Amino acid sequence: MERIVEQNLLYDFYGELLNAHQKQIYEDAIYNDLSLSEIADEYGISRQGVHDLIKRVTKTLEGYEAKLHLIKKFLDTKDKVTKIDSLVDDYMNSGDIKAVHEIKKLSNEILDEF
Repeated sequence: MERIVEQNLLYDFYGELLNAHQKQIYEDAIYNDLSLSEIADEYGISRQGVHDLIKRVTKTLEGYEAKLHLIKKFLDTKDKVTKIDSLVDDYMNSGDIKAVHEIKKLSNEILDEF
């Protein structure tokens, strides 16, 4: 997964678990694409301090994912729903009942995960 997309997903899923200071600096670095110098000037800390905080926050967010697997579950479910959508299209075009059985199987897998 591309690093920027991964960081965005991590923050989207686990960002609320960070304190306000961590969230502000991480958002400035990742979403607002500010440089370390710009962030350091804005918050009155060193560039190294900004770098260390971003690195620490990233490690914290990755730790949450390693324990909770919410992003993995989300992406797996998204893939299955996409497959279901494709199978519905196939069924509507061909009327092949095999597609319905596959849809049922995938929907049961999704329900079992929750």
